[in-house]
Amino acid sequence: MGVTKLGYPRSMTFLLNLLLFLHIVGVAIIVGTWIYTMKRPTVTVAQFWAAVLMLLTGVGLVGIHEMSGHEINYAKIGVKIVILLIVLVAAFIGMRKTRRGEPVSTGLAHAVGGMALINAAVAVFW
Repeated sequence: MGVTKLGYPRSMTFLLNLLLFLHIVGVAIIVGTWIYTMKRPTVTVAQFWAAVLMLLTGVGLVGIHEMSGHEINYAKIGVKIVILLIVLVAAFIGMRKTRRGEPVSTGLAHAVGGMALINAAVAVFW
């Protein structure tokens, strides 16, 4: 079994890449839907489930890095989890309002998309 540049076995590298890909897909769904509905802001069911996907894949990524002994920036992970929990709660509230046929406030819709975008920026620039 070969080892990659990061010191992981090839099978583990595939799992890490898969989790990272799904994590990015979650961000893309949230931010893409936010931009698409910008003229009439709302929150969709897909945005909520994308936030759940981001949480699960993010925990998986951190767990794999932790188990392999790689250095983890816990302050960064803590900030990202707090931001993601804000996205998750806002998306849940918005999703419930959408399902009930109630209007979703502009601030709530922008909180979901904007905070997800900020979370991506924290991942890239920190």
